[in-house]
Amino acid sequence: MPDSAVSPPSLRALLARGDLHLRLAVDEAELPAGSVDRPVRWVHSSDLADPTPFLSEGLVLLTTGTQFASDDDYAAYVGRLRARGVRALGFGTEVVRDGIPSGLTDACLAAGMPLFEVPYRTPFIAVARAGAEAIAADAYARRSWSLAAQRAVSLAALRPDGLSATLAELSRQLDCWVGLFDAAGALRTAHPAGSLADAAVDGVAAEVETMLRRGTRAASTLRVDDVSVSVQTLGRGGNLRGALAIAADDLDHEARSVVTAVVAMAALALEQQDGLGRAIGTFRAGLVQALGSDDPGLARRAARDLFGPLPTAPVVVGLTPAALSRSTAMTEWLEMRAHERRGELFFGRGDDGLVIVVSAGATGILAEIADRFETVVGCSAPTGYDGFSRAVTQARTARDR
Repeated sequence: MPDSAVSPPSLRALLARGDLHLRLAVDEAELPAGSVDRPVRWVHSSDLADPTPFLSEGLVLLTTGTQFASDDDYAAYVGRLRARGVRALGFGTEVVRDGIPSGLTDACLAAGMPLFEVPYRTPFIAVARAGAEAIAADAYARRSWSLAAQRAVSLAALRPDGLSATLAELSRQLDCWVGLFDAAGALRTAHPAGSLADAAVDGVAAEVETMLRRGTRAASTLRVDDVSVSVQTLGRGGNLRGALAIAADDLDHEARSVVTAVVAMAALALEQQDGLGRAIGTFRAGLVQALGSDDPGLARRAARDLFGPLPTAPVVVGLTPAALSRSTAMTEWLEMRAHERRGELFFGRGDDGLVIVVSAGATGILAEIADRFETVVGCSAPTGYDGFSRAVTQARTARDR
C-alpha cells in the first residue's frame, strides 16, 4: 500500500521522538530483523512480576524493575513477556535502580526482545501518550487513504474500459497483483501483468475453477508462491460471473473496505455485460437455425463481421446436453476459444443443446469441452454445410446413446 506521511506506530517511531529522550539499550544488529519496526498496538506500564494475564499482544511494556528480587528472575520474566507477544520492554532508570540491570539486558538479547531506557526526566505517561497519539494518527491516515482509494477506483470505473481500469487502480492502491477470472475460470485480465509467476497463477485458477463449479457465492484464501491470495466469487448464487483474486498479505480493515467496493463494482459491470451476452447468444442461435436449412450463405454473411468466417468444410458438428445450452461458464469459455481459433470454431444454442461446429481437423476442441465440463458431446461424421441438418441429427443420436 502507498506510503503514508504519518509514521506507523512502532518502537522506532517512539525512539525517534526527541522530546522523550529514549535510548535503545541493546545493539539493534543483535536483534531479529525488523524487531524495532513491528507495529505497536499500545504502551502500558506495570511492575508486576507476571503482568501477562493483563496484557494483550503487540504492546510495549514499561517497568521500573521493583519486581526483580534477583538476577534469576530476569530470564523467566522476559520469557513470559515474549510468549505473550510483547513487542519491547522499556526500563525506567533512576527510579528504584541506577541504570538497567545487566542481567535484564542479557535476558532481552537472548530472547530477541528490544530493550530501551526511559530516563528519570521522562514520565511513563508521556511515553504512553506518544504511543496513543501515533496510533490515532495512523488510524486517521488509514481511513483517509481508504476514502481516497475508493474515490480513485470509482473514477476509474467511469473510463471507457471501466472494469479493467478499476482493477488496475485497485492493484496500484494495494500495491499487489489483482486478477479477474471469467465464469469459465480463465484469467481474463491481471494487473500488473506478469507480476505473479505462471505456476502461482495456475494454482489460483484451479481454486477459482473449483469454487465456480460449486455454483454458490464464496470466498477463499490460499497460499501460492509464498503469497497469500484471497479469492471472491462475483455474481449471484447459481449464476456466478467469475472471481476476483488478490495476492496480498494481511489486508487491514481499510484495505478490505476498498476491495469490497471493487467487488461490488465488478459484479455490477459483469451483470451489465450479461445482457449483451444474452443478445449475442440469441444472434448465434439464429445463425444455427439458418445453417439448419443446409444453405450457409446467410449465416456466412451474418457471422463474418461479428464472429469471423465460419469453420472451413468439411466440418464436424457437436451437440451438448440440453442443460448446458445456457451455461454461462461454457459460453464464455467457447467465446474465448472461438476468438483464439478464429475460423475453426463456431457455436450457438440449438433446440436441445449447444451446437458446436469445428473444422474436421480441429475435433480436439470437442474432446476438450467434454473433459473440462465433465459432460458428453455427441459428434457427427465430417460433412459439408449442405448436410448440416443431417449432421445435427447424427450428433444428437451419438449424444443420447
